[in-house]
Amino acid sequence: MGAPVNGRRAAAAVWQEVGERVFRRRYRSFDLNVGAVLGDDEVLLIDTRSWRAEAQELLADLRALTSLPCRQVVNTHAHFDHCFGNVVFRPAAFWGQRRCATNLREHGERQRRNVIGWYPDAAADLAALELVPPDRLVDERATVEVGGRRVELSHLGRGHTDNDLVAIVPDAGVTFAGDLIEEGAPPSFGDAWPLEWPATLERLLDRATAVVVPGHGDVAGRGLIAAQAGEQRAMAALCAQVLAGRQTAEEALRRAPYPAETTRMALERARVTSTPIDSTGPRP
Repeated sequence: MGAPVNGRRAAAAVWQEVGERVFRRRYRSFDLNVGAVLGDDEVLLIDTRSWRAEAQELLADLRALTSLPCRQVVNTHAHFDHCFGNVVFRPAAFWGQRRCATNLREHGERQRRNVIGWYPDAAADLAALELVPPDRLVDERATVEVGGRRVELSHLGRGHTDNDLVAIVPDAGVTFAGDLIEEGAPPSFGDAWPLEWPATLERLLDRATAVVVPGHGDVAGRGLIAAQAGEQRAMAALCAQVLAGRQTAEEALRRAPYPAETTRMALERARVTSTPIDSTGPRP
């Protein structure tokens, strides 16, 4: 994961009800979306922000929204801006894709060092932070009961990472897509699987509800998933062409749907993560 851009755009940090008793709060820091699903006697939180101070702010904001206890948390993937705040929400149960927990255990310290380098003002906070991996592990699907309502968790394939987890609240028609989808900025390919991301988005499109909350940016609908699936399919095709030697990286940069820096990272990640391909292009 490359250094993210903090505060990508101005955004008012207020709770917005995006479905019946389902809320998102869009923070200026990293333009990050956090979700809250209110049940009869508890609240489920989706993502926990970047370090202790940010997570404590989130906890205070959650208490202003509801007096219900937060007994369950979903981590959409293992990047620091989505899960380094977990410790503040103990003793909640933490749901995540199995490789999310593995990634945090095996690579969390390296990620911590990187983030300290990117954001020295938070260095002391980050240095003292206990990293808490998910302890309720999802392989492909799981259903979480939240005070009389269901939240469906799905790992639909590799995309932004190898551990992306989507949370759908069926009775409210809301999908929390994590960083499989971003609104207002190009996707991040630092830990991505460019040849597989398009198919993952197409599976997401098959399941998504009318309201889609991306990991970053404004609330959207299924149209954003369809548009980004098309862009990702074009990027994957270019990656396949470069890997097969049928065009150069410079040609791909000119034809890509993304800025040059994003495209270079996609090409590099395709090289690192690819399996042998044939003339038909990327494998599904």
